[in-house]
Amino acid sequence: MSDEAEPTAGPRAAGDTGADGAAPPADTGAEAPAGPQLARAVLDAAKARRQAAQPQRRSRNGGASGGGRRPRGYSGPGPDPRDPQPLGAVLDRLVKARGWQQPAAEATVFGAWERVVGADVAQHSRPVKLEGGELTVEARSTAWATQLRLLAGSLLQQIASEVGHNVVRRLHIHGPAAPSWSRGPRRVRGRGPRDTYG
Repeated sequence: MSDEAEPTAGPRAAGDTGADGAAPPADTGAEAPAGPQLARAVLDAAKARRQAAQPQRRSRNGGASGGGRRPRGYSGPGPDPRDPQPLGAVLDRLVKARGWQQPAAEATVFGAWERVVGADVAQHSRPVKLEGGELTVEARSTAWATQLRLLAGSLLQQIASEVGHNVVRRLHIHGPAAPSWSRGPRRVRGRGPRDTYG
């Protein structure tokens, strides 16, 4: 019995495997670790298995949990309400939410007059006021005022297609304003118009 070596880790059956499922190492004649060395070896093996399996695990949001966590507050790869939005889309939502569609459409008539009626008409006319669906347009000359009166139907269609229906329902077109002979803020009604050019 002195010729046989005593097992240091305890007896094992022929079919036993190690903790990680592998067969026990063959007896090479080297002494197996015992005590604190055995505990350190088991801990190192467990850490190595955990690090090897880490890229295969998935976090709750679908990303790999490997490279550290993202700080809270950042959005994911998909569209998110917190993502930057185009200014036009944000303003459209604001106008609809506040009920400003009608005033915004009326402002478009004045702000984009050239786009609404065309460059040629816009060069010889300008919108003056819009009240109760009636747009007052001032032409540069009496000839252009007559021409715009003839084009009133097509102008109404162009305005409706650009800014919406029922924003402008009627057109009041007049020529350039006549010169005024009155001076100062106060006026007294006179005797009426007379021949001032003698």
